[in-house]
Amino acid sequence: MKLLNQSLKYLSISILGIVTIWAVLFYMNMLNEIKSSIDEGLENYKRLIIRNAQLDSTILTKTYFDESFFTIQKIDREKALGIKDRFIDSEIYMQDADDKEPEPEPVRMLLTAFESNGHYYELKVANSMVEEDDLIDELFWDVVWLYIVLIAGIVLVNNIVLRKLWEPFYDFLNQLKNFRLGSTQLLPKTNSQTKEFSDLEQAVNTLLAHSIATFEQQKEFIGNASHELQTPLAVVTNKLELLLESEDLKEVHAEKIAEVFQIIERLVRLNRSLLLLSKIDNKQFFDNQQVSMNEIVQQFKNELEEIALFKGLTITVTETEKLEVNLDPTLANIIVVNLLKNAIFHNTKKGVVAISLTKDSLQISNTGSSEPLDQAKLFNRFHKSETQGNGTGLGLSIVKAITDLYGYTISYHFDNGSHTFEVKFNSL
Repeated sequence: MKLLNQSLKYLSISILGIVTIWAVLFYMNMLNEIKSSIDEGLENYKRLIIRNAQLDSTILTKTYFDESFFTIQKIDREKALGIKDRFIDSEIYMQDADDKEPEPEPVRMLLTAFESNGHYYELKVANSMVEEDDLIDELFWDVVWLYIVLIAGIVLVNNIVLRKLWEPFYDFLNQLKNFRLGSTQLLPKTNSQTKEFSDLEQAVNTLLAHSIATFEQQKEFIGNASHELQTPLAVVTNKLELLLESEDLKEVHAEKIAEVFQIIERLVRLNRSLLLLSKIDNKQFFDNQQVSMNEIVQQFKNELEEIALFKGLTITVTETEKLEVNLDPTLANIIVVNLLKNAIFHNTKKGVVAISLTKDSLQISNTGSSEPLDQAKLFNRFHKSETQGNGTGLGLSIVKAITDLYGYTISYHFDNGSHTFEVKFNSL
């Protein structure tokens, strides 16, 4: 979820809580105001009733509620002296125009006592209140609409004002996503005067500058090391070749030199593989093009045909569809040749190598040992099977590094004596 949407989510939840608390407090305050206003009216109504009772004694005989909303009951002096003015919430039966029969309705009632011509009376004065249910219902919908309006306003502000405010950040983030060590020349910049964004730019660019310097030093070291290793290896190889061509060389010595020669060749291959792995890890291969894996497979099938025939192997290619991949051509060649060589060199006599190409996958199967390979170590660097004597142990590691670099997947499975490696080229 984007930062803008995250902030909108938390703002919405916070405002919902605030509005809910405000609604409860507003309801209680409004109810108190209504009661206070009604109480004042009841006080005034009480004074009018007592004054009129002094003038008209018939009022003192009203013992039930009618349209005048008061009752008077004669009591003794002791009870009258014990009554103090108090306001209570009560109900009385009333019948509205839409009611078939009287229903209990909420009222605010004043209970008091007074004296008239030496006699004492209890007075109950009532006034109809707004029904609490109606009040809560109205308030609820008012709060809902208030919340909707607030959220709509926040969304509008979020998408116009805040989006504009965060635009330099997202632009800076896109520059970072597209930044590539060794190929991108300019460091990312934020076109903003906001201090936090400027601090972010400074911190990130400091780290990038350090990474670039380390990358360049590593690349230079790898290049120098590779060159320095290749030179003495080439010299040793030439000297061994001259020794092997000597006429007075004894057979036993020639065999020893041949063994050393094989070791030197293995060192050369190892040096090249390690250099290649380093370049892949440093993302120095990004000349991406649309390459046809079908053509590459056919090319290396033809090149390795003689080795396969020497071992008595049969290579078959099944193409259900054209496999077009956006990939560095060099790395595409390495994937195919490493998997194909692996299938040939780890095969049995008169075995089979089956290559299958679909729209998004390359699958290479070969006959081999009757036991499955150790999947936990299969793609580890320098891991070699028992039958791999002269290999570098880096072939499958290189393929795995390439697939990881591009977000592809490589998998291995064993079925009935057949070892299968499959590369899926659909991006993760």
